[in-house]
Amino acid sequence: MARYTEEFKNTIIELYKSGKSLAVLHSEYGIPKSTISTWIKDNSPVSSNSDDEMTLKELRSLKRELSQIKEENEILKKGYGHTCKEVESIVNLIDELKEEHKVALLCKVLGIPRSTYYSFRYKKPSKTAIEREILKQEIQSIYDASNGIYGAPKIHKILSKKFDVSIKRVQRIMSELGLKSVIIKKFKHHTTKVKIEDKDNVLNQDFTTDTINEKWVGDITYIHTIKDGWCYLASVMDLHTKKIVGYAFDKNMTTDLIIRALDNAVIVQNRDEGLIFHSDLGSQYTSFDFSNYTSKNKMIQSFSKKGCPYDNACIESFHAILKKEEVYRVKYFDFEYAKLRLFEYIEGWYNRKRIHGSIGFISPDECEKIARAS
Repeated sequence: MARYTEEFKNTIIELYKSGKSLAVLHSEYGIPKSTISTWIKDNSPVSSNSDDEMTLKELRSLKRELSQIKEENEILKKGYGHTCKEVESIVNLIDELKEEHKVALLCKVLGIPRSTYYSFRYKKPSKTAIEREILKQEIQSIYDASNGIYGAPKIHKILSKKFDVSIKRVQRIMSELGLKSVIIKKFKHHTTKVKIEDKDNVLNQDFTTDTINEKWVGDITYIHTIKDGWCYLASVMDLHTKKIVGYAFDKNMTTDLIIRALDNAVIVQNRDEGLIFHSDLGSQYTSFDFSNYTSKNKMIQSFSKKGCPYDNACIESFHAILKKEEVYRVKYFDFEYAKLRLFEYIEGWYNRKRIHGSIGFISPDECEKIARAS
């Protein structure tokens, strides 16, 4: 069963509202008309006596939120008198209530990490070990909330409001977690001959594959608009099918942009662990956040050598084709119009209909269907 991102669904709805019929959208994008109708219904306003409008999807979401709030209030009533006591008391209360409520929700409402609950319940750790785990969670949370700016002194200051802990202990735990203040020092000009080190080129210009979701490549390209100036498209291609399996478009060229593009690919494709993702040495792709994302999703990062465009030739070739076939033929007034045109080109033309000599003169979507069938 095909899976679609929320952005994809919203764009299809936008195309429908702009005048395209269900039949045309089905023909262009291969989506069942009944599916498109469901999307439209879920995002259409429901009747209301007030000036505020709400879609059916939003109404369902609101009902779920109200139901969860009601359940959380019920837990708080049952947990009154326990939440300010020792961890053991809270763990025992969770044991009493876990038949009626999910453990994850109980932990959230009662203010205890799930890992602490399971660790305490099944491994019988010492009180010191539990306290240390809580401290690690708190330190990481404070560090993340400060965007990596706070060092041990400030984190200790905040922690001291809740815990009796020394600054040396905070320093030790931060060292274990690999946390340190990332405040940029004042620039001091000096000459250097140190070069940026190459990172592992796992792909090494081997673009061959046996099936889909083995090797993906990514890159960013510039798209100009009259009103909003330069905007940026991040794309992810599967080397087996030459399909653009994920992409994202934004007004800013940030790490978040390439993470969104790759995350869209992860949502749509049912890939195994050990997938190789190759890119150039751009600062977004070499950033900690992006490296952390690929690690969490069990991907192997690969990087082009400095000054070697052939290492990432496939995705650069796609962007060149995109420019020649779409971008250079159109003047985009603003970001939203460019976003819609890029969606139509990638989803409606390039992936579904454009044939490629390198895959036997069939479309990327057809190539993927053959691979999945085999």
